[in-house]
Amino acid sequence: MSIRDLIVKNRSCRRFDESRSVSKETLRDLVDLARLSASGANLQPLKYVLSADPGTNGKIFPCTAWAGYLTEWPGPAEGERPTAYIVILNDAEIKQSAGCDHGIAAQSILLGATEKGLGGCMIASLQKEQLREALSIPERYEILLVIALGVPAETVVLDEVKDGNIRYWRDEHDVHHVPKRGMDEIVLEL
Repeated sequence: MSIRDLIVKNRSCRRFDESRSVSKETLRDLVDLARLSASGANLQPLKYVLSADPGTNGKIFPCTAWAGYLTEWPGPAEGERPTAYIVILNDAEIKQSAGCDHGIAAQSILLGATEKGLGGCMIASLQKEQLREALSIPERYEILLVIALGVPAETVVLDEVKDGNIRYWRDEHDVHHVPKRGMDEIVLEL
């Protein structure tokens, strides 16, 4: 699969086949991609908490918020929830701010997941103190993102933005539509 194909296929997945697990080894492989990715000043301040355990997943899930534009949808129902998570942390003893390192790492993880046939979703809308307590994360680590992972149980398609509306939506067949701005709108000819 080309890098373009991976990027197009790598959509935020919010419903998963909960009967199909993701192994801890797969999570380690995905974090290895993040480890090998760029880091500002090569400081590598990111740390990761991995969960492929249903009990730990059950502690993480209530700390997450899903699909802000789908206001009537409370998030994945039982049977559709992620079967794995990667929590991305910044080690403040190495660097006070992660800069954009966690975005680079998350994209590397999600592209690797896509290549493996998995779906994922970056979640920044978190109850961070509840998550810190649930996972016993020491204070020196800033919680940056949670990446939810699993085997996709939904179809996500890309659409062109119409009338300036960038809000994603679901149609009557439960297909998730993601509008993207066209090249002519985003490339400035100065």
